Amino acid sequence: MRTDDTEPIAGAGPDTDSAGARPARLAVAAALVALEGVALAGVAVGMLVMLASGAPDSAVQAVTGALTVLALAVLPFATARGLWRLRRWSRSPAIFTQLLALPVGWQMASSTGFWVPGGLALAAVAVAVLVCLFHARSAEALGVGTGGPRGA
Repeated sequence: MRTDDTEPIAGAGPDTDSAGARPARLAVAAALVALEGVALAGVAVGMLVMLASGAPDSAVQAVTGALTVLALAVLPFATARGLWRLRRWSRSPAIFTQLLALPVGWQMASSTGFWVPGGLALAAVAVAVLVCLFHARSAEALGVGTGGPRGA
């Protein structure tokens, strides 16, 4: 049984640290950020389905909104991939995205109906990702604060 906070990486190569291991917290952060990307893509698809099934006030605005949300889903996917591959650059957009998600989650949770659980989930995921990214082993694996650049 492992007692440390790492998991082996298959095919350890230039994208991994010298020990060939990724901190589990960093893997969790990458998975949660990817999940956020999936959620954004789902919202975009939902917007397109609503457009196809109803009569929006403006079809152009509905399509533009859906395509914008779909384009925004690319950021979490790219960031998650960067975190998974231990790329130093990926930490900043991940932190920034989570800091933006916190007030959105608060507003959703302050609403009524089905928005409340969505807002609580969004806020919980954002806090979890931030905790994972600020953990010392995660920062070290990404080369933050160690003086040496990692995959910049």
